[in-house]
Amino acid sequence: MSLELIEDEVIEVILKEEATKALILYNDDFNTFDHVINCLIKYCSHTSIQAEQCAHLVHYTGKCVVKNGTLKKLKPICEVLLEKGLSAKIES
Repeated sequence: MSLELIEDEVIEVILKEEATKALILYNDDFNTFDHVINCLIKYCSHTSIQAEQCAHLVHYTGKCVVKNGTLKKLKPICEVLLEKGLSAKIES
């Protein structure tokens, strides 16, 4: 295997890891609007208006992209939202 081929594979892996992902929040029947809004403000750095809009979108459409970024950036945010009882997932 040539050095150039190995370098190309390494670059491809790095680009995939750095690709923008979406943190999706899903609707549930348990959490209040206030809880969802407070979590979005605290953990996703939303303004109160952003958080309210996302909460309404989640409620009426079933899901909403609440943050975009790399997997490295989104993973801890997703984990804390899950710990707080919200339904969240990172998607490509």
